[in-house]
Amino acid sequence: MKDLCQNWLILAPKLAPLQQEASKKDTPPYPLQTAVVYNTAYDSVTINDQIRLIVIGDNPGKEEQLEKNRKYLVGQSGRIAEGFFKRHPEFNIDFRKNAIIVNKTPIHTAKTAHLRYLAKNGDSSVRELLVDSQLKMARLTAELHQKMIEGTDCPENAPQLWLVGYTELKDRGIFVPYREELKASYLPKNTNAWSRVFVFQHFSMNCFTKDLGKRQAETGSNNLVQLVKDIGTDHKNEIFSI
Repeated sequence: MKDLCQNWLILAPKLAPLQQEASKKDTPPYPLQTAVVYNTAYDSVTINDQIRLIVIGDNPGKEEQLEKNRKYLVGQSGRIAEGFFKRHPEFNIDFRKNAIIVNKTPIHTAKTAHLRYLAKNGDSSVRELLVDSQLKMARLTAELHQKMIEGTDCPENAPQLWLVGYTELKDRGIFVPYREELKASYLPKNTNAWSRVFVFQHFSMNCFTKDLGKRQAETGSNNLVQLVKDIGTDHKNEIFSI
């Protein structure tokens, strides 16, 4: 992933003007520092870490691309996710210690919707990058997840994969290439790993917690772990047409 991001940074001179222009209509000015963001948090992961969750966000936003950060989900969405797991110890997850965070593409935009501007106004190399980065991230993430499941001594503690932010995964969404490649990287060869893949609404704007609250009100259940699993399964079946 690090090598890929370094290679893709060659297109930074083309990406940066597009990224800045895309943000003008609905985003206050901000310092654009990293056009393609490698998650430096990977560099601190060791063999002794207990990884229980792989979270796939959309793409790096304003805070993620700052040179002082260059990490995924460190903005508002990440803080909401971190707070959720702190409030609910039954998940047994410290978001900053037990989760690996990946994006569907490492290409920065202030808002995910701005990727459409890049696709519309960029040249062929930019459009190809938008697709190629999704395909490669999907393959690498699926491989990571499956290898971690194969390598665990305790199958019930094998990491889940949470695909967060499903709106752009729907048909005609910007992340359809990612959706199709991720599914192809699991099925039909590894149904066991696929059973540990779940899809959720994004943490941003509290969409994840609102979705959970709605399901809790409908069922009357207080078993949040099971409710989250049920929601994630239902959304997966919807997104992947299963």
